Amino acid sequence: MGSALRAGRVVICFLYLVTFATERVSLRFFCGIKCPIWSFDAKKLSLWSDRCVKVYGRNPIKHKIMAGSNFVDYVKIFARSGHGGAGSCHFRREKFVAFGGPDGGDGGKGGSIVLQGDRQYWTLIHLKYQRHQFAEDGECGHGARSTGKDARDIVIPVPLGTVARRVVEHEDGTVTNEYVGEVTEDGERLVLLKGGRGGLGNWHFKSATNQAPRYAQPGEEGDEGAFILELKVLADVGLVGFPNAGKSTLLSVVSAAKPKIADYAFTTLEPNLGIVEVRDHKSFVMADIPGIIEGAHEGRGLGTRFLRHIERNSVLLFMVPADSDDVARDYEVLLGELTQYNPELLDKQRLLAVTKCDMLDEDLMRQMQPHLPEGIPTIFISSVTGLNISRLKDMLWEALQK
Repeated sequence: MGSALRAGRVVICFLYLVTFATERVSLRFFCGIKCPIWSFDAKKLSLWSDRCVKVYGRNPIKHKIMAGSNFVDYVKIFARSGHGGAGSCHFRREKFVAFGGPDGGDGGKGGSIVLQGDRQYWTLIHLKYQRHQFAEDGECGHGARSTGKDARDIVIPVPLGTVARRVVEHEDGTVTNEYVGEVTEDGERLVLLKGGRGGLGNWHFKSATNQAPRYAQPGEEGDEGAFILELKVLADVGLVGFPNAGKSTLLSVVSAAKPKIADYAFTTLEPNLGIVEVRDHKSFVMADIPGIIEGAHEGRGLGTRFLRHIERNSVLLFMVPADSDDVARDYEVLLGELTQYNPELLDKQRLLAVTKCDMLDEDLMRQMQPHLPEGIPTIFISSVTGLNISRLKDMLWEALQK
């Protein structure tokens, strides 16, 4: 039994290695450049992704590596609210009552489509498989002034920080996304589509000159449309840096978060949040987003897909490793990518942390000081040895208080 189990494991490992080697060879043959996923050279990674886009028509970093991720921050749904119920055209009929008069009741209200913030939700993956949200129609009115039953509203739970936009098609063929609103608090509701109102029964239309109206009001029609839901993570501090700059390692050291950490580029493929505790039982939320590379605004690497998650941050912490050829240039590249994406990000508080300083001594740190960018607070840190980690948390807290 044990030998058969070992033989099965050997076969599985062999098949895995064959699949892995076949993929690497095919990328080498078709793209003309060796796959650098497990290397640290961002330039080679950028060239490789560009070549794959030209050959395959897609970016393998976005479509292949992220195919198995459960984090969904962008989804498009189609919703339709319910129609209002029609009013009743009914007349009172009782024993010994010859002319009872109209007594038709009103129709019920159609169901609405509502977003509700829920702090227990972290992603929009539940809407990825429920892209159609249809509410029921209200019931028609009845006799004896009985109002029809209101339809139940469709309440969609969404994580905090969800932004809703409506897709509008114009007569000239252009399509625009109109801002509807956003959900930022637990229990907060945002109505996407309002249900139709119920029609009035014929009882409302009686008068001295029209004592037996034989008509009632139909219910109001509901609305329908396509909506785009985007998730923007709510955090106080956002980490910005190239791949393999030590962002996830820092988050794991200063908080209880357990992001994936490995010695290759683009280890982080989805945002991670952590609560950082400072002195006197105070705390703030830190967000770690996937690394960006030069040319990200043009779609290289993971592009600017995850940069929306730092739009709500109050402070941006730029992280450049100590083994960089030019810390100032790398900082300017990162700043330029943010400017290309959204110039308003430049209005936020910025700090620079030179990471992986466990490989430096005090003399090398002093030699690097004149070559650091000007106009931004800078600190040398090491997540491995804990160098200046407490001081970094104090600097971030002071920046949040400004």
